[in-house]
This record gives sequence, C-alpha cells and structure tokens, in this order.
Amino acid sequence: MSAWLRDESPLSPGMSDDERRTDIFGLLRDEGGPQTARVTQAGAEWLASAGPYPRSTLSLWTARPTAPAVLPCGSAFDVVNAPAFFGRRMLDRLWADGPGSGPVAAYRGRTLLFAAPGTAQRLPSLLSWEEWGGGEPETAPPPLLCHGSGDAVTVPPLSPGPASGPRWMVAPDTRHPWLPGPDVLLWACVRAARDQAAAGPGSVPRPRTAPEPSSSAAARLPRSRS
Repeated sequence: MSAWLRDESPLSPGMSDDERRTDIFGLLRDEGGPQTARVTQAGAEWLASAGPYPRSTLSLWTARPTAPAVLPCGSAFDVVNAPAFFGRRMLDRLWADGPGSGPVAAYRGRTLLFAAPGTAQRLPSLLSWEEWGGGEPETAPPPLLCHGSGDAVTVPPLSPGPASGPRWMVAPDTRHPWLPGPDVLLWACVRAARDQAAAGPGSVPRPRTAPEPSSSAAARLPRSRS
C-alpha cells in the first residue's frame, strides 16, 4: 500500500482497506461522460493526500460521493480564489497562450485555481509590484484571495452533486498534477486584466471548454509579459 495511505484514522467496521479502495475506484471507473470535469482514480488519490488522514477521506467519499469535502491547503496544493468572470479569463489565457492549468473548480460565484504550494505566500507580493497601466482602476485585476498553509477550501464532490454546489471545471486526473506557480498565475492575471480592460466594464467572457488533457498538461513557459 502506498505510504500516503498509512494513517491512524479509524476504519469503518466490516470493511477492509482493499474493499474500500475497490468501492470508490469502481465508482469512478463506472462514471460515464467526458473526464475533463470528472475526477479520475488518480485524481481522487491526489486530493485525499492533501489531508492528514487520506484513508478516512476516501472512506467518506465512498459513503457520500456526491458530497463536497473540505481539504487543507499548503501541502499538496494552494488555491487562488478569483471572481468567476475574471477567473474564467485567467483560465482561458492559461489554455490559449500559456502552459495550461491544474485543477480548477467553481463555487459560489468564484473560480478556484489550484496552484503549487507556496503560491499563496508569493503571488500577493508579485501582484502588488506589478504596474497596472499607471494606476487606472479598470486595468487592474479584482482582489484575489490566496489560500495557503493554515487555510482550507471546499472541493467539489467526486460525482456531480447539486447544481448550486461546487463543481469541477478542470478535474484532477493524475496522482502528480502539474500546478501553476506564482509567476505563471501573475502572467495570467496580467493577460486577463488586459482582456477585461479591452472588453469594457460588465463584459462576460465566452464560456470555453478546457482541452484534453486537463490537469496533466505539460509545463511550458508562458509567453513574455511585455
């Protein structure tokens, strides 16, 4: 058994580790439809590894696969939390001109971009140092919330739940997903802010489906910010 599964959490009575893993992974394999917005077996393992008791997390997901979960940030991932429309612009730029994205979720009018650990500490400083068109408010991004060590976020369920709940836009699909760091996300913010300024206030970006593959995109350097 993988080291990340070895914890001290109590197990559900009458169910062995192998039975539990078979149940949850069988559920994921049986899910039909495109995988861009669906968690894979490897993606579930990665998500569970964020908490101190991964085995218990998998057990809870087995019992309630349509229920969201709360996971800590700072070890497996950080999260950059943007208003929905601006976050969509960032995601469009990451896929159209950059290296792609890691997992991305939507919840309560916000876009949650999963990022490399340490991003939450570094990105706010990079944003404050950036020149935003001479201080014109329409050229600057909206305030972003950065969740890192000591924070926790609500993640969407493994199987689609209520329409009003959290949902995956780009679901985790690998045990070791590539995650954008602060430099890549700063670049995406700059590009998204320029798009927003050019489109005018109140404009809504066109919905775009992230291409395949999703969170396993190969990391390549984004284009220059000049």
